[in-house]
Amino acid sequence: MTALLLRSGTLLDVETGDRSHADLLCADGRIAEIGPGLRVPEGARTVELAGATVLPGLIDAHVHVTAATADLGALPAWSPSYATAHAARIMSGMLDRGFTTVRDASGADFGLADAQAEGLLRGPRLMFCGKALSQTGGHGDSRPRGTRVHDGHQCCAGLGRVADGVDAVRAAARDELRKGAHHIKVMAGGGVASPTDRIDSTQYSLDELRAVVEEAEAANRYVAAHAYTARSVSRALRAGIRSIEHGNLIDESTVAEFREHDAFLVPTLVTYWALKTEGREFGLPENSWRKVDEVLDAGLRALERAHRGGVRIVYGTDLLGGMHRHQNEEFRIRGEVQQPLDVLRSATSTAAELLGMSGEIGTLRPGAVADLVVLDGDPLSDIAVLADPARIRHVVQNGAVV
Repeated sequence: MTALLLRSGTLLDVETGDRSHADLLCADGRIAEIGPGLRVPEGARTVELAGATVLPGLIDAHVHVTAATADLGALPAWSPSYATAHAARIMSGMLDRGFTTVRDASGADFGLADAQAEGLLRGPRLMFCGKALSQTGGHGDSRPRGTRVHDGHQCCAGLGRVADGVDAVRAAARDELRKGAHHIKVMAGGGVASPTDRIDSTQYSLDELRAVVEEAEAANRYVAAHAYTARSVSRALRAGIRSIEHGNLIDESTVAEFREHDAFLVPTLVTYWALKTEGREFGLPENSWRKVDEVLDAGLRALERAHRGGVRIVYGTDLLGGMHRHQNEEFRIRGEVQQPLDVLRSATSTAAELLGMSGEIGTLRPGAVADLVVLDGDPLSDIAVLADPARIRHVVQNGAVV
């Protein structure tokens, strides 16, 4: 048995908000026991915490680990080995910031997930969707207006694949599921980093969206949809999509639809602040930079509206290029309109529920995977302590200090 004993910590139960001063024993990658004065197993490593706060490992449900530039249209020309080298560096940084699990919202594949699981690269557990499905001229179509041919070779880097029509989107969804996708991503509306669409556009017909949902449900998976406007979000929810990414321009009627369809919202507020201040420095094309204002100011209002309306909200960041380093800043931004415990749940227990891993991650319950963060400070008194990675004393993944 490999064992780790965290001695004299302040354990924070994110589901109840209760704190307890206790020890926590990890054995063979799982939380084995919690309580005061636990016996140290033979050969175990002991780490004295002196009251530091212990949280479940953090979960970011909207990342792009292959997006080493904000010029997403450039990625398909990269060598897969070059993109992998960048992804390894990006993932290592995420782990250092306390994120022990991430959901990649397009770009990552089974190779990166397998490499992380086998210990070939250092980083968070990776839940991937492969390439996002996009209509011609949609948010996942990176061709500028003057380019006609689309190179859909699936070994190359890039976030999207183009598929038009019910039969084509079924085949594309089946192909991503064949390669092990944990979820399917569709572009259901316009976006910032795409060259030829409008943010206020809807994308894919309802029949196409429903076809993707049918294929995902047949494989016991779910669909996440990129969508900003109330109209595009409503169409996605009516089609059976489980997770809405961004949602900056939703209205009160959309909030009711989230509850009706038991869906999740994954805001990504930090990326708009980062794109506006640093995006061009890291490759964001000028025409995309000019789109940022359309969603920047609305994002916080949408979060407040969804929170007040009882929508299940999950932590996401969507950062690109050199802006990945701002991943924890999302905690500070959300703290402007949400209580600290709600923000913390969005990055732990609620995120685990979206990923279909409740009880496995995002919790300190015995039997769960021993993914933990040891923090100097009390996030329930000030959520901003999580916005500063320097306050993270230890990160534990699968029962080992990493």
